[in-house]
Amino acid sequence: MVEQSPSSWGSARSPNHARRLHGSIVLLLLLALLLMGLGGSMHTRLLSMGEQIWPGYYSLNPHASAPSCETDIDLDKRVQEEIAEKEDDPFGISGGDAPNEKAIRDSIKRNLERCEERHEKFEAMQERITPVLIAYKAVERGMSEWLTDNRSLSTYLFILLLGFGAATAAFSNHHISIVPPMNRPDWALAQGGQLVVNLLMVLSLRNYLGDLESTPDTQRLQEVQHAWTLMFGVLAVINLWRMFRMPDYLPKGRLRLGSPLVLPLYCWMGLAGYVYFAHDGSWDTAGLGVYFNQLTKHASLFVNIGLYVFVGMMLKQTSIPQRLLAVIHPWQLPPAALASLVIFATAFPTAFTGASGIFILAVGGTIYDELRRAGAGRQLSLATTAMSGSLGVVLNPCLLIVVVAALNREVTTTELFGWGFWVFVLSACIFTFMVCSSEKEWKPRVVNKRYAMKTSLRALKPLIPDVALVAVVVFAFWLVLGMEFNEFSAPTMLPIIMMALVWLDHSGEGSRTLGTARRVAVGAGESAVHVGALLTLIGLSMTVGGVLERSDIIAGLFPAQADSVLLVVLALMVMLTIIGMFMDPFAAVVLVSATIAQPAIGLGVDPLHFWVMTIVAFELGYLTPPVALNHLLTRQVVGVREAFVPEPEAPNFYRRFQRLLLPLMVMSLTLALVALVPLLFYGK
Repeated sequence: MVEQSPSSWGSARSPNHARRLHGSIVLLLLLALLLMGLGGSMHTRLLSMGEQIWPGYYSLNPHASAPSCETDIDLDKRVQEEIAEKEDDPFGISGGDAPNEKAIRDSIKRNLERCEERHEKFEAMQERITPVLIAYKAVERGMSEWLTDNRSLSTYLFILLLGFGAATAAFSNHHISIVPPMNRPDWALAQGGQLVVNLLMVLSLRNYLGDLESTPDTQRLQEVQHAWTLMFGVLAVINLWRMFRMPDYLPKGRLRLGSPLVLPLYCWMGLAGYVYFAHDGSWDTAGLGVYFNQLTKHASLFVNIGLYVFVGMMLKQTSIPQRLLAVIHPWQLPPAALASLVIFATAFPTAFTGASGIFILAVGGTIYDELRRAGAGRQLSLATTAMSGSLGVVLNPCLLIVVVAALNREVTTTELFGWGFWVFVLSACIFTFMVCSSEKEWKPRVVNKRYAMKTSLRALKPLIPDVALVAVVVFAFWLVLGMEFNEFSAPTMLPIIMMALVWLDHSGEGSRTLGTARRVAVGAGESAVHVGALLTLIGLSMTVGGVLERSDIIAGLFPAQADSVLLVVLALMVMLTIIGMFMDPFAAVVLVSATIAQPAIGLGVDPLHFWVMTIVAFELGYLTPPVALNHLLTRQVVGVREAFVPEPEAPNFYRRFQRLLLPLMVMSLTLALVALVPLLFYGK
């Protein structure tokens, strides 16, 4: 990988050949995971089609043996044999009574009838056995056996995907941190911190493995610990090597007061977790390993995160964002109107990329450039880019809501998405009001509205093939696999849809097939970096959850009884926002589900109200310093130098720090309304 200067740090850009190489590996892993996910649906579809083609398919067995009972018997002779056996009974089992010839005859007749019926069924079945059925059964049963025998394969593929992504992020210094290394001592500190945490993870996983070895029926889990240990061992070797292979662009210097901020966020979480678990002075602790294995427990959910990241990077490889923006160009929207439109329009694709951070990584750079082209200030452009994915996490089919519903039986995706839509409308309207009231100009500048309308409609024409292709792929899934597009099938269907759109989005240079393969490989390569950084952060976030769970902080904040639900909700607003400030959303959902949800619901908070409030509080946390994950990801796509350019010409404090203050004001007001207004209807 080519080293990057601080100004481009975090953009995940590297030469095409390098991206294609590791992109091809990641693509194979993602496709394997995708096929594993489709395996169950494919087998169910095979069974359904078999039943439609051959009624009674489940009972048709080409390898069945003929019934062993006899139908060609002499009834009178068999009756006499039974009577003779009973008369000669030396032990008196029959009770000493005389044999009842009629009862014996009736019993033999019933057995004979059942035998004849079995033979008839077998012969009828054999008449329906054809070479086509035998071949079809072989495929269906082969798939069933393969799925049964390889249930754990997806777990190891997930570990391999995470490990390869984390290694790629370590090589290119793309693990998420508050600031990048600015000189050589910073670089050494960042790599040294990662080395320490990775070695602590190796130690903790080995200790956890030792505990498992004395526990029965944990062989499979022990094998998983070997895989995790190997992964962190490889990461430690990479960090050790990178400590002494510093990029040429880094100048000499010295450690500064802010130098610890170069440590990736996952390092801070790992260190905090290990210090807590080893607080009794023992270095022999398995705490980090125990909670990191939450990734294994919920592997299928986190595989979907990888697939959604891939979807986002595939979207980045198309010209669809640019073509959509071309539809609004004729209206010459001023910055305020364009920013508001972006907030409304980007919420829906955010829902299809799984989380706000993934969407920012995919098209945040395009959004920022378009806002700057329209004349928006740097601060407004950064604020809008950071928020561009925040409001869509409550819309169907966002993965975050699916995870909430999967872990909590009290709420359903239908309820959450239903109320989430109105929360989105509320927050987007608040953003629009604040931006338009603070900007001098917000009305479109277009003079000839009829011409603008015609031009916009003309710009929509190139998008028709994309819409048609999406419809064809969705219909093909329904026709072949019986899958409808919804929040549960989206992680499986969207990667296929996006690769089809990349194929359709051909630039006309060279072979369509080769061009598509190159862009898919490059997109998969960028997915590797982001999957590695995000999932490593999620995994170590789990250890922070373990600290909160074991430290009894939650129990102390939530007593068995409360005098006021209002006080409980106010406490939740603060606590959930703080969790969102420091943890990845998916890890935070797992933590809250395990520790906070039930005590809060037990104190009178409605489950639906609680979870809608939780999601909004998380989004506020992702926009709140000191971590502000969405701002960090925005910085990754626009570049550190661009994000930190000072604006001394700003007329006031708000304008100078608008990138931070505007999102905080919008989401704080949204959270206050979402959390407090429903209390007015409690008990009614």
